[in-house]
Amino acid sequence: MLTLAASYAHGASPHALLGETIGANLRRTVFAHGDADALVVRSQNVRFSWRELWNETTRLAKGLMAQGIRQGDRVGIWSPNRYEWVIVQFATARIGAILVNVNPAYKSAELEYALKQSGMKLLLLARAFRTSDYVGMLDAVRGCCPQLERSLVIDSDWGALLDSGAAVSDDELAAREASLQFDDAINIQYTSGTTGFPKGATLSHHNILNNGFFIGEALRYTARDRVCIPVPFYHCFGMVLGNLACTTHGACMVIPGEAFDAAQALEAVQAERCTALYGVPSMFIAELALPELATYDLSTLRTGIMAGSPCPVEVMKRVQHEMHMTEVTICYGMTETSPVSTQSAVDDPLEKRVSTVGRVQPHVELKIVDAETGALQPRHVAGELCTRGYSVMLGYWNDEAATDSAIDDAGWMHTGDLATMDDEGYVNIVGRIKDMIIRGGENVYPREIEEFLYTHPAILDAQVIGVPSERYGEEVMACVILRPGARLTPAELQAFCRDRIATFKIPRYVTFTDAFPMTVTGKIQKYRVREMAVVALGLDRAPAVPTA
Repeated sequence: MLTLAASYAHGASPHALLGETIGANLRRTVFAHGDADALVVRSQNVRFSWRELWNETTRLAKGLMAQGIRQGDRVGIWSPNRYEWVIVQFATARIGAILVNVNPAYKSAELEYALKQSGMKLLLLARAFRTSDYVGMLDAVRGCCPQLERSLVIDSDWGALLDSGAAVSDDELAAREASLQFDDAINIQYTSGTTGFPKGATLSHHNILNNGFFIGEALRYTARDRVCIPVPFYHCFGMVLGNLACTTHGACMVIPGEAFDAAQALEAVQAERCTALYGVPSMFIAELALPELATYDLSTLRTGIMAGSPCPVEVMKRVQHEMHMTEVTICYGMTETSPVSTQSAVDDPLEKRVSTVGRVQPHVELKIVDAETGALQPRHVAGELCTRGYSVMLGYWNDEAATDSAIDDAGWMHTGDLATMDDEGYVNIVGRIKDMIIRGGENVYPREIEEFLYTHPAILDAQVIGVPSERYGEEVMACVILRPGARLTPAELQAFCRDRIATFKIPRYVTFTDAFPMTVTGKIQKYRVREMAVVALGLDRAPAVPTA
């Protein structure tokens, strides 16, 4: 029976959802703030006002129409963070093409899968990025992708593409824009699964425009804000939390470079007097570790977002105090939910901002259920987090079975994340259902142990995983990165844990490393950490005997 103590919350809001397309919303912002800075890309020496940004998206929208792109056609972009990426994002939205985000880290087999699975008609690509020859990889797989009619290299074909739009009249573009509905699919983002092929989360104008708007509302953005966005555009963090949160509020988008570089990000904050900075925890850890951190003028910062993976408490405290981000917020979500479902408020008590992922977003519902039975859990009891509302994706592109397994008949998106909800509605993510360690019948949540390990002065970062055990089924293992110059042995770490956390939570195995395997967005690939640990311990061959 539903009671007041049930783990359910609804994000009531005095602000209505935006019932418009992305293009219509951008037009309003341009009208209100035409000559103000809209987009600064330091690595390309580009600086656009809102009016200039609008004119560039108009030229590209017409250019795409001249290439035969119709409403619903899939247009891919395979590029690091460049100004052209932003123009493509808004131009495709204005003509109703479905933008397919191609991960900059993809290799040829992954590219081939995305091209085929999405039915991409046109691919806009950079010539190369880092050690990846994009043109060469495309040439290697193109013969297997008959639906791909054309590819254009941004480095050499961009000007001609824009010029081709001269053949399309203003009236033709206006007619196309007027035909669009805000519930139309506008974006396909491939989720990074740990096994099997990625699934294409299909998102609408309504999904991502509103999520960007309410993120900006939570951060109290106005046209005076300047937001440093070092996270990748291909991911929701960059194109929604970054770009759309800015465009819905007239805030300036500041792009430090093609990919994350800690010094480059802080240089951008200083030079452009940014008021907000984004990043996943590993990015903030890298910035805090810069020897010259104290020499940067970060005094203009007040807010920002730390998201993408669990945030260590000690890192959050340092960001607030050493980087002047007193109003930094934590966001939680997933690509399939546009992405944010919960966010801390800029004026939440410090304890809530460092120990939870905030409360439910406006116009979104949350519930926490028993993963086996589906029964609603009481407050403070862990279960699977589910979310429902405007932000839930339209579905996985051309994958009805996967859609049905993720979204139930009542419209709830099952996240696969384990969470608790306190009496005030604050949510704490305690782990993934797959990440939960079951040791001798005890449920062990890695996040809890990781938070404790961060309190050790020698530890910079830590990941806790479960590894096979004949006796207990699973044992706890800690993989640790030490601070520069620090020394620590497995026995010393275990002694630090003893009498401070339950015995069954103390890592049975401890290993030290210089870095964790990560995705291009900075998320730690815990499944790879686990695979490497199992091999290193010899648990793939025979039961291991711990040395500590």
